[in-house]
Amino acid sequence: MENPEIREKDREAVINDASSSIIEVFKGQMESGKLKDLVKFFQYPEIYKSPLTTSVVNKFANKLNRFYNIDPASALSISKSLIPLVMLDLIEQTKGKNKEFTLSTFLSKINGNRADLSVLVNRLMLTS
Repeated sequence: MENPEIREKDREAVINDASSSIIEVFKGQMESGKLKDLVKFFQYPEIYKSPLTTSVVNKFANKLNRFYNIDPASALSISKSLIPLVMLDLIEQTKGKNKEFTLSTFLSKINGNRADLSVLVNRLMLTS
């Protein structure tokens, strides 16, 4: 990540905060019973129009502002340029040939492996 507003020593932490912002929003979707919407997002990712993307962008921008003292407008700009690309890459990875990183595996891990979501996710993928 090359951005002059993010100090060199903070870059790794910022990337971790970007990842955690995505996971927190996805986990919130699951906990609020919106698993079907989350599965649909991975199937038909209108990434730049999605309320999920907007939620992650805002959450990450708030972290940049709060923890790294980046002014709100710059934080939002950085977040808007980074988060959609990361989310799109994540979607592509879950669709890839790596059977260890499927959508159901990813969502099960976000769920804390409390339940194997593969059957439910596969069923939702068929009905979406």
